[in-house]
Amino acid sequence: MAHSRTARKRIRQNLKRRALNRWRLRAMRDAIKEFQEKILHGSVEDCRTAMKACQKVIDRTAQRGTIHKNQAARRKSRLVARLKVKEGYTKTA
Repeated sequence: MAHSRTARKRIRQNLKRRALNRWRLRAMRDAIKEFQEKILHGSVEDCRTAMKACQKVIDRTAQRGTIHKNQAARRKSRLVARLKVKEGYTKTA
């Protein structure tokens, strides 16, 4: 157990930040799952709106430092590739 005031404060801050980061990751994963559900069962317009919302959540998560900016770019790139397949532009992914 921490003895100094600063160490106890650091523990409190870490707990708060961990809870917030876990919430942000959960929100991001939920948005991605919703987009993937639209890819499987929705129309192209539904997919586009879900993609916009998903990109917004991913960007916000990266901006806050919960995930790295390259991870955000990679996730968005893969989601856009899936959207293009749904739209009929490419055959892969």
